[in-house]
Amino acid sequence: MKNIFLILILIKSTSIFAQNVNLDNLEDHIEYLASDKLEGRAPGTKGEALAIKYITKKFKKYGLAPAGTDGFKQTFTYRLSANPHDTTTTKTGKEMKGTNVAGFLDNGSTYTIVIGAHFDHLGNGHHTSALDTTSGIHNGADDNASGTAGVIELANYFANNGIKEQNNFLFLCFSAEEDGLVGSKHFTQLPTIALDKINCMINMDMIGRLDNTTKKLLVYGIGTSPAFNGLFTDSQFQYVIDSSGVGPTDHTSFYLKNIPVLSFFTGQHSDYHKMTDDVDKINFEGEIKILDKIVATIQNIDKKGKIPFTTTKQKETGRSKFKVSMGIMPDYTSTANGLRVDGVTDGKPAQKAGIEAGDIIIEMNGTPIKDVYEYMTMLGKLNKGDEVPVKVKRDSVEKTIIVKF
Repeated sequence: MKNIFLILILIKSTSIFAQNVNLDNLEDHIEYLASDKLEGRAPGTKGEALAIKYITKKFKKYGLAPAGTDGFKQTFTYRLSANPHDTTTTKTGKEMKGTNVAGFLDNGSTYTIVIGAHFDHLGNGHHTSALDTTSGIHNGADDNASGTAGVIELANYFANNGIKEQNNFLFLCFSAEEDGLVGSKHFTQLPTIALDKINCMINMDMIGRLDNTTKKLLVYGIGTSPAFNGLFTDSQFQYVIDSSGVGPTDHTSFYLKNIPVLSFFTGQHSDYHKMTDDVDKINFEGEIKILDKIVATIQNIDKKGKIPFTTTKQKETGRSKFKVSMGIMPDYTSTANGLRVDGVTDGKPAQKAGIEAGDIIIEMNGTPIKDVYEYMTMLGKLNKGDEVPVKVKRDSVEKTIIVKF
């Protein structure tokens, strides 16, 4: 009887240590953060303040220590140009305010793993990044309540899984990502922990729309450390690997400070930056699988001590010097030779010219386009009023379409 009793205790203890990320909690986080009450979480708004309050409350509940400049908060101001993608002009627009939220889990280590996501979105749609023409609340359930919820629940997991990892953890929720990675840039310029003590940065941006059929999961930053080799060879997902440390989200700010990065993304979709990016479209079970994979990835990295940083080939991204927009949504998970169009915005140059979702752009203005980065490089060279031939492949047939910007 005594031996049976001890076995039962062992089984119970093992189940505690083996806990996974909590599905019910994840659903609660996304449903709240993407509710109309928060009015799209634009920087400096009451909706953002409610999001900050919610994230802070959860960080406190899960036992994190404040790691901002004012408790859990790190507030900053910035100026927004008319086009947040245009970095060629001085930003002399309205002064804006954003607030990052930072919580620290101290495991007594010299080094820290940063786990981050941006929690801001487009508010009522009065933003140059919005892809619909109607004014209304842009809840951003996938972009990026999904990633923010991931940060909150990974904080819960690592603080309460009964295991003391070898690294400390800094959980960061960034503001003003949609305005040009402003929050993460501010943190890396004025960090609340020493940058040389950051082991790596794990980022989550739009991880809520896993396709149950293809199971595609895009992972940026594989080439930023040799320690990442072999971490994504399992068959749970169809991984689309990008070695570059530069991408259209907050991990870029850390990579540019010579910190190894990984960023997770389930892909572009037709609801991107539209009012239709809502909770009913979220694949909660799929996100749990992704978070469990991220936990396993972090635990693998955690055993390796201080991991080395590797510089990768610089690529142009969605934060480039754009003076024009074609009005398409690239399919970042596509493996096609060219840029596959995942969606087309009504009233924009691509739609007016006749480009359709599913088309693969293979050439622009006589220049071959092999991927989204070459497309963005070409787009950055164009001006308003330009008319350029765009060659697309549609159902295996090539055709040339004239697009006027």
